[in-house]
Amino acid sequence: MKILTIIGARPQFVKAAVLSRVIRERVGITEIIVHTGQHFDTEMSDIFFKEMDIPKPKYNLGIHSKTHGQMTGEMLVAIEEICYSEQPDVVLVYGDTNSTLAGALAASKLNIKVAHVEAGLRSRNMGMPEEVNRILTDQISNFNFCPTENALNNLVNEGFKARKDVLIINSGDIMQDAFIYYRNKGRFSSSLFRDIVDENVRYILATIHRAENTKNVHRLQSIIAALNSLNEKCKVIVPLHPATRKIIEKNNIKIYFDIIEPQSYQTMQSLLCHCSLVITDSGGLQKEAFFGSKYCITVRDETEWIELIENGYNFVVGTRSEDIFEKASELLERDYPENINLYGNGNAAELIIDTLMEYVD
Repeated sequence: MKILTIIGARPQFVKAAVLSRVIRERVGITEIIVHTGQHFDTEMSDIFFKEMDIPKPKYNLGIHSKTHGQMTGEMLVAIEEICYSEQPDVVLVYGDTNSTLAGALAASKLNIKVAHVEAGLRSRNMGMPEEVNRILTDQISNFNFCPTENALNNLVNEGFKARKDVLIINSGDIMQDAFIYYRNKGRFSSSLFRDIVDENVRYILATIHRAENTKNVHRLQSIIAALNSLNEKCKVIVPLHPATRKIIEKNNIKIYFDIIEPQSYQTMQSLLCHCSLVITDSGGLQKEAFFGSKYCITVRDETEWIELIENGYNFVVGTRSEDIFEKASELLERDYPENINLYGNGNAAELIIDTLMEYVD
């Protein structure tokens, strides 16, 4: 079986690392990796590939820094040509990026089977490009691997169970596989971030990158105002995406907390495991906070990871600075409860590959 794997953004690198490692252990499977270039920071991409032992992509498309339509269209054309050349048995896509949709569309139009890892998520916000991408990708995938029971139920409620051309499975969350693997390898040590913060200092780890926050100056100012205020009572550290940094500088928004460059996977997880609280608009970091037994505040109006909300690990507070500050102040003084099993048993990658080997001709 030949698998064509499409990746383009950091969270997809993490997921691909787990699945590629399982593929290498199996006889009879060949993997061809296509990097669309959607994450355009070459240095950071190289760090992820090296430290996570991801096989070097055979194709690097270098498509980035364009509109959603331009990127998706150019990726679609390029991936279609690769599909003609490689003749894969299945095209595997991750998550909800433009790379995800382009890969799924290219394969579907050529009658190549599509496997979607992290299927079934719904924010119910069609203003998010990610929501459009994930819904369309689910619709044209032959294998929808859901990370949670809630995600699977979303597809059941949308009629997928009645479709004969689609297999829907609760595989568990592949990002949990990665977290467990690298934690057990002792890769999340305090030594990885000693140049960033004194390991004895209490701090909040925060990230801001989502378009709904960065392209709305009022929302961005409000989030930063909350972080500025929180920094007076607990150190705040923000690995800042270059695009967000440019917007902040352009609008002359004052910052009184610590900004650092985007970090490698292992350094970021080390920062997470040793922090006191996470504040983010990232989908992936919400889960990783849970994996690391940290409370998370989500500065959005909704989240796809509703099981974290329902069980009191994550709190969606919007972007009002007062609400962020109040909830953060409360959680900094609250003991974290014991984690329960929400994302499977850490064997999502094996289940995904077993399924593909059984059903792909």
